[in-house]
Amino acid sequence: MAHRRAFRCGCLLALVLSVTLLACSAALAVEPKRVLLLHSFGRDFKPWSDYARAIRSELDHQSRWPLILHEHSLEIARSSDDRPEGPFVEYLGALFAKNQPDLIISIGAPSAAFVQRHRRQLFPATPMLLTVVDQRRVQYSVLTPNDTVVAVAIDYLAALENIVRVLPDTKNVTVVSGASPIEKFWKEEIGKGAQPLSNRISLSWTDHLAFDDLLKHAATLPPFSAIFWELMIVDAAGVTHEEGKALARLHSVANAPIFSYTDAFFGREIVGGPHVPVLEHGRSVAEVAVRILGGEKPSDIRVSATGMGRPKFDWREMQRWGIAESRLQPDSEIHFRSPSTWEQYRILIYAVFAALLLQAALIIWLVYEHWRRNLAEATARNTMFELTRMSRFAAAGELSASIAHEVNQPLAAVGVYAHAGLNWLAPERLNIDEARTALNQVLTASLRAGDIIRNLRAIFTKDAQNKGSVDINRVVVSVLDLTQPQAQKYGVEVRTRLDNSLPMVPGVEVQLQQVVLNLVMNAIEAMHSTQTRPRQLTVRSQSSKPDGLQVLIEDTGSGISPSDHERIFEPIFTTKPRGMGMGLSICRSIIEGHKGRIWVTAGNEGGTTFHFVLPTH
Repeated sequence: MAHRRAFRCGCLLALVLSVTLLACSAALAVEPKRVLLLHSFGRDFKPWSDYARAIRSELDHQSRWPLILHEHSLEIARSSDDRPEGPFVEYLGALFAKNQPDLIISIGAPSAAFVQRHRRQLFPATPMLLTVVDQRRVQYSVLTPNDTVVAVAIDYLAALENIVRVLPDTKNVTVVSGASPIEKFWKEEIGKGAQPLSNRISLSWTDHLAFDDLLKHAATLPPFSAIFWELMIVDAAGVTHEEGKALARLHSVANAPIFSYTDAFFGREIVGGPHVPVLEHGRSVAEVAVRILGGEKPSDIRVSATGMGRPKFDWREMQRWGIAESRLQPDSEIHFRSPSTWEQYRILIYAVFAALLLQAALIIWLVYEHWRRNLAEATARNTMFELTRMSRFAAAGELSASIAHEVNQPLAAVGVYAHAGLNWLAPERLNIDEARTALNQVLTASLRAGDIIRNLRAIFTKDAQNKGSVDINRVVVSVLDLTQPQAQKYGVEVRTRLDNSLPMVPGVEVQLQQVVLNLVMNAIEAMHSTQTRPRQLTVRSQSSKPDGLQVLIEDTGSGISPSDHERIFEPIFTTKPRGMGMGLSICRSIIEGHKGRIWVTAGNEGGTTFHFVLPTH
């Protein structure tokens, strides 16, 4: 019956463990999120490509899940022809027939309009995030509960006012815009926005020009002109342009400064001003996307449109067109500023004068510092030597009772065996063999006492500093013999695993004895309060590649906080209630003086392990 009960318990335990492991595996396996990025014009069309790049970067940074990004381009938005969207709709339907995306992010107004038109057909239940679209282009009336918008708010009046502010003599602004439907829409919006400035500037348009003709026109603009770059997707000749390249060509021939509404073009061709910030918008889009992927309902997420940011200007373009810094708004940023001659060589000029003035003082200071260093090194050596000796005497104070007990044992044995020998030499009990045995025991005990006294004198002698070849195992054994009564007093079991094939190491034996003594005494003391596990002290010696040996001293005490592993070797730092904080600092000095290294790690049984490595050559 008992066997059956034990068998059933074992099966139940195995079942519980299996279920637990499966649950843990399921929890650890994080399903990736599938995100569809739908571009309006293509991945490489500025400024949308810059916004898309910022969104991808922020998604990677903010997402708590692995992401699978699918990127597709509408492309038909580049043309003014009303080409059917059917083939592209069918392609997307087939592509995502089995695995619907977890989120759709549209980039640009054409993409937003496309997904809204075909939502029911393609993605009826998929959350949708419309981005990089001006709030004037969003069809809010057809948004579903699964839709939300992170729009931009382009302030064309602020952009044109910036031109008048920095170039107050401006009379004409040529607005670069193509012939596609979206460009025609923005032509009307810019015209509306510029109405308050109609008495100061006049606007001219390029939607009737092929791009080559536009370049010729830009090269011969009349004085007091400026160029405002809006869009150039399709020119009047029906040619499609990638905006980054088109703007670069325009900049190379234009005889007037160029401005724009977004900082996607900032850094090469445009002067500057207030812009819709790409990075800020990308960060906002990613935050909303992560919230939707985390389960929030899109329609419950309301985010303000990204407006025009802090004005920033390109110093190089300001210099080219003679724009004074005083004309900028007070909070404007200036980028790519070229330093003046004084700013470029100011440090060098200061350095030359400083070198001439301080040369004599530097020589005097170096001589004085050399003398001080020699004096400090001598003082430090003497101080460290005295501290080392004081540490040995402090250890002697702690071990005094144990030393007395250790010496008394062989002395007591001498008395007992001498008395026994006298008894065996008495005429009535004469036994030469027993007397000889007793006298041999007397001799052994006296030699033992002599060894103890010699070890103590070696450890605490001030001038025992001669270097030689040291048997590290003998050092360990002598220290353990000395501390054995202390270990017995506190119930500490001492274990040794010494490699007898280790070579000798060059060094001062008494100093290495002190290192082992300090570490062993610290280990015994660390186990005073140990109650729940055995008190064990393990000392090991082993080879250490390439040419060295290693000693490990491990205890089962309360351990040392990992944050203190480096600090415990600093002078005056201690974790003991009555410690001076010098013992381990001296140990490190001794080991480093022997060209070795000492460190501490957490022990296998919850205590601490001290390691030191010494070279054998």
